[in-house]
Amino acid sequence: MGRARWRGRSGGCECGCGCAGSNNFKINANVLQKTAASMLPFYSAVATSKRFATLWSRAVVTANLKWMEKLLASVAPHAARQGLGTNGIGYFVDVGFPRLVYTNGTTIPPGTVQFVFDPKVHQAIAQAVLPLYRRLACDRTFACKLAIAIRRGNRRLVNVLVRSRVHTAALKAVKIEDEGIALSFHYPFSKFKYRNLLFGERFFKRRRR
Repeated sequence: MGRARWRGRSGGCECGCGCAGSNNFKINANVLQKTAASMLPFYSAVATSKRFATLWSRAVVTANLKWMEKLLASVAPHAARQGLGTNGIGYFVDVGFPRLVYTNGTTIPPGTVQFVFDPKVHQAIAQAVLPLYRRLACDRTFACKLAIAIRRGNRRLVNVLVRSRVHTAALKAVKIEDEGIALSFHYPFSKFKYRNLLFGERFFKRRRR
């Protein structure tokens, strides 16, 4: 498989997702591809290394951001240069764009439990979503289709696209949320649901005084 690319085409957007606009603050193929490419090495490490998954979970539940940053930098240097956060039951990695911060992470729904993040579940989720993130990072057409479906609120198409790459009965729901997608997983060996998230937050630069 070739290297993941996230650079847009020059000139106008041919696919209709708005990916040619460097200052566009809406979700487009560039945003999805860059975010997926940044996170791929991390998910690969979690999926293939029980030790890494265990260490990451310990860092999450202790809310040790320095430890998380060190672990992330050891496997995904580009992702580690972005914003990083934890709520004790999950983690969030930010990727910055003009007038948009796009976030990827995995968490137990807030209000369910405190300071729990099962490495076995996280590893299973990473293994399940790896094909999706690989496809997003390397296939511009797929990324464009998903971006357009999200922007149009086409829940059926988003569900079809995601499930075409995520093949596990543990994936219970796929939703459009906050200019992104929320994948809800529930494994039989865990009493808690986990959500793998891609979502955006718009912002505008302050005016100069």
